[in-house]
This record gives sequence, C-alpha cells and structure tokens, in this order.
Amino acid sequence: MTGLATSIRHLRDLVAIPSVNPMGRDDLPAEIVGEQAMAEHVAAVLSRLGMDAALVGRSGRISVVAEASVSKDADTLLVASHLDTVPVDGMEIDPFDPVIEGDRLLGRGSCDTKAGMAALLEALERVLERGRLGRNLIVVGEADEELGSLGVTDVLAHLGEHRPDWVLATEPTDLRLINAHKGVVHARVAARGRACHSSDPGAGRNAIVLLARAILGIEAGASILRERPHPRLGPPTLSVGLIEGGQAPNIVPDEARIWIDRRTIPGESPETVRSQIEASLEAAGLSADVFVESCTEEKPPLETASDSMATLTTAEALESVGLSPDCGQVAFGTDAGVFERAGIPGVVLGPGSIDVAHTSREFVPIGEVEIMVRIFERLLEGDGAIMELPHRE
Repeated sequence: MTGLATSIRHLRDLVAIPSVNPMGRDDLPAEIVGEQAMAEHVAAVLSRLGMDAALVGRSGRISVVAEASVSKDADTLLVASHLDTVPVDGMEIDPFDPVIEGDRLLGRGSCDTKAGMAALLEALERVLERGRLGRNLIVVGEADEELGSLGVTDVLAHLGEHRPDWVLATEPTDLRLINAHKGVVHARVAARGRACHSSDPGAGRNAIVLLARAILGIEAGASILRERPHPRLGPPTLSVGLIEGGQAPNIVPDEARIWIDRRTIPGESPETVRSQIEASLEAAGLSADVFVESCTEEKPPLETASDSMATLTTAEALESVGLSPDCGQVAFGTDAGVFERAGIPGVVLGPGSIDVAHTSREFVPIGEVEIMVRIFERLLEGDGAIMELPHRE
C-alpha cells in the first residue's frame, strides 16, 4: 500500500468514529457524543508504534497523550490535534461514512481536524520505521477544542512539570504557517424586568425590550474597538449570536438574555471585555436593569514571535517541501493559544480550509494531507543529528 493510501486509510478510520462535541446540548444521540472512542483508537495506533499512550479526562470527554523520547539534549515538540467535531445537524452527506470524490475526502471532521491527526500518524510510522526520530515528541489528541478546551487543561495537568519546548496545533490553514490569531471570549448578558399580563403591559417592565435597547447600546459601544487594531490581526470584534427570553405571547417577560461572541487581540482579557460591555450599558442608562452574568475566555489569542523555535522550525519544514515559509494570521481561535497562555509557544498548521470546516459537505483535499505527512516527517526527523528511538517490542 502506498504512503498516500496509508494516510487516507488513517483518515477514513478517524472520520468513521463519531466524536461530536455536545456544545452544551442535551438533544444529541448518546452514541455520537464524546471523544472516548476516538481517543482509544488513536491510543491503540500509537501503542502499536511503540509509544507510551495514556488516556486522560472524564465522563467520555477523553484526551490521549503519548510520548517518544530520544535524548535529554533534544528539544521537545508537542503536536496537538483535537479529537472532537462540531455537531452534524443539516449535513448533506453521511457525516461518519467517509467518501472520496476526486481529490477530496468528505465527512465530519475530515478537515477540522482529523486530517491533521491522520497525517501525523502516517509520518510518525514512516519516521519510526526508519529509526530517524530527531526530537522528543509528545502527541496529543485533545477533547473539547470546539468549545472550552477542557482537554488541554487535562493534558497540562497530566504533563505536570514535564512541558514541551513548543507546540504545533493542527487546524485547517490551507498549509499556511499561522503564528498569530484572535482569542474568543463569550459573554452572557441578562435583563431583569417585571412580569405582568400583556393586556396591561404598563404594569410590568419588559425584559426583552430592555435587552433590545441593550443590544443597540452594546453595538454602539463596540465602535471603539475599531480604533485600536492589532498591527496584524486588526481590531477586536463583537457579535450577538443568541437571544432567549419570554414565556408566552400574553405574558410581559421578566427575564431575557443574549450571548455575545467577542474576538480578542493580545492584551485583552475576559476582565477587559466585561468592563467594555458594562461601560456600554452604563452609557445607555441600562446598568440598573441589564447586567453581565458571565464572561469567560474560551480561547486566548496567540502571538508567537517570528524568530521563535516554533516559527523558524515550522517555516523550514514548509520550505523543504516547496511551500511558503511566510507567517500568517487568522481570526479564529485554537488550542495553540491555550498552550501559549500556559507558557508554551506554538504555531498552527494543517491541511484543508477553514471555509469548509463545520459545513454541510466538509472535506479535505487528499493531496494536502499527503503534503502534511511530508511536513511532519521533516519536523519529526529534525535537521541535526538523528537519534534512534529505543527498541520497540
């Protein structure tokens, strides 16, 4: 079997295993939710390659961590490829029956980001068979990347003081080297009114109307964000993505809520986001009735130096296969930002396009998967003295 066929075999195996992130929902079929089956499969593959694999996590939200050490003098690379996918509502294809159409493999998670893990597994197999692993390696398949990054928290706790020198997170970047991205903060804003019968609305205080005014005030206050753009990432952004409230048409509602997606730039935090929203409510004269219930960081922003080991090493690997070594930036968040917040610098790279991730016909170009295999081969072998992995049973 050719190398290409082997990498795609890995990918088809991964796509066929449901690993849907419930995203806070309770209406999804239990048999497709959670990462445990995926983690167990990846752990089994890594164990067959002679790596020490461990499963970490709880309640079906399981991550896998495996290590191969060649020398205490070599640097340590952690490759993180998340195991979870978004839900499959509205998909036009069978999400878990990987189909090849021309140069594309279709299925949920095919590009986001099971292709990254498939390429890593194939490259690792090739490098270990040649006995040419050139740096210490930690392979991570993490749970919950699509929501709150609980998997990275579990992985970091498992590693303890044993930390890598740098991280490469696989995401669909069209094989572009990304060393900067925005972060993600989610805020929940609530309005408190007074309920009454809708035949006499003046006797109450309509929480939905209060919240509508708050939305306009928050949008107006967000205009200041455009005045302080990041030199590479541009300005922060704010989007109201969800609203709920009311009990029935004939009841003046006493509660209503919105959820805000706030894309942050380096230097911002949940605290600064909360302060900005509260200032907007104050300016709109609504702070007595509308308040920020919660403000949590889902993904920190990423800003890794262009002369860091992570950036330079990955750029060299890209150049070795004929691709551009230039650094880029994206607006979406990744677990690389979570690792960087923990003191581990990193970059983002992988096959496929973010434009088709999460879509009804998600796919990844097969050719890009094989190129990613070659990039990983270069990264795993390194460019210095090659050290053989200790004998594997």
